[in-house]
Amino acid sequence: MAAAAPIPEYSGRDAVALREQIVATGQPAVLRDCVRDWPAARAGAQSPLALVAYLHRFEGGAPVDAIMTPPEVRGRVFYNGSMSGFNFVRNRLPLAAVAEQVLRYAAFEQPPAVAAQSSLLRDCLPGFTEENPLAMLPADILPRIWLGNAITTPTHLDEWHNIACVIAGRRRFTLFPPAQVANLYIGPLDFAPTGAPMSLVPLHDPDFERFPRFRAALAAAMVAELGTGDAIYIPPLWWHHVESLERINALVNYWWHALGGPPASAPAGFDSLQHAILALRQLPPATQQAWRALFEHYVFGPQDEATAHIPPERRGVLGQLTPEERAQARAKILERPK
Repeated sequence: MAAAAPIPEYSGRDAVALREQIVATGQPAVLRDCVRDWPAARAGAQSPLALVAYLHRFEGGAPVDAIMTPPEVRGRVFYNGSMSGFNFVRNRLPLAAVAEQVLRYAAFEQPPAVAAQSSLLRDCLPGFTEENPLAMLPADILPRIWLGNAITTPTHLDEWHNIACVIAGRRRFTLFPPAQVANLYIGPLDFAPTGAPMSLVPLHDPDFERFPRFRAALAAAMVAELGTGDAIYIPPLWWHHVESLERINALVNYWWHALGGPPASAPAGFDSLQHAILALRQLPPATQQAWRALFEHYVFGPQDEATAHIPPERRGVLGQLTPEERAQARAKILERPK
C-alpha cells in the first residue's frame, strides 16, 4: 500500500477549539496528548497489569458484549468464508473477565483475538468517567470502552461524530472520505460483523483484479498512529479502518449526533437510507430522477430556497423544530396506514 497522507494534528483540549477549529471543518484530526493526564492513561502507559488493576477498581460485574476470533484469522473481524455468518463468536461476560483473557493470551505468539466492544462505561465501570472526564464534550455524551488484544476492524463507518481516546497500547487509523464509498466495495448494509456497513477489501492485501477501484480509495486515504494519551476526531460518515497494534489495547470513545446530544436521542440516517432504498430503488428511471430532484431540493439544498415563501408558522417539517416537534413528526409518519 502506498504511503497515505497524514491526518492533521492539533494540540489543545478545550471545547472552543474542538468546535471552531476541528468539528467545523468536517475533517478528521489527531489530538495529541489529549487525555495523557487521565489516571487511566497513566496506568496504561505504565503497564498492561497496571491498567487492568486500575479498571478493576470500578468493576461492577455487569456483562459486556465480547467477541473472540480463531488464531488463524489474525484478529481480523470479518465474515466467514461463505459470507453466511461471521468469523467470531460472541459472549456476554464482565469486563474484568475479558481483561483477564487478554492478559493470559499476551504470552501467546498467535493467540485468539479477544475484545470487549462499545461497552457503556456507565454500566460496566461506574465511577470511571468521573475520574477520567473529557471536558471538551457535554456530560450527556456517554463514553464507551473498547478493550482487547491485537484486533483489526475493517473499513466501516458510523453516522455520528466520534472522538476516540487511547488509554493503552497503540492504534492505527486509516480513514477514507465519504465520497469514496463507490471505491471501497461495501458489503451488505443490513448484515455486517460490527453492525456498521463494512468494506470487503483487505486494506493491506487488496486484490486489485477483483477490486480495481480500490486504488482510487487508497489515493484518498489518510492515516495516523495513536499512542497512549492520544485521541482522534472522526467526522460523521468517514470510513475508518482500525488496527490495535499491541498485545493489550484499550480505547474510550464518544459518539454524538450532528444535531447535538448522544446518538440514542436522534434519528438514524441509516434508517432513512434503507427506507429510501426499499421505497425508491425499484422505481422506473424517470421516477427515480424525479425523486432525486425532490431530495436535492428538500434535503440537500439550501433551506431558504425551499422555505422562504412559506410563513414560518406553516413550514412544518421544513422549519426549525424542537426535539418534541421532531418526535411528534416521526410518530405521525409511523402512524400512517401501510
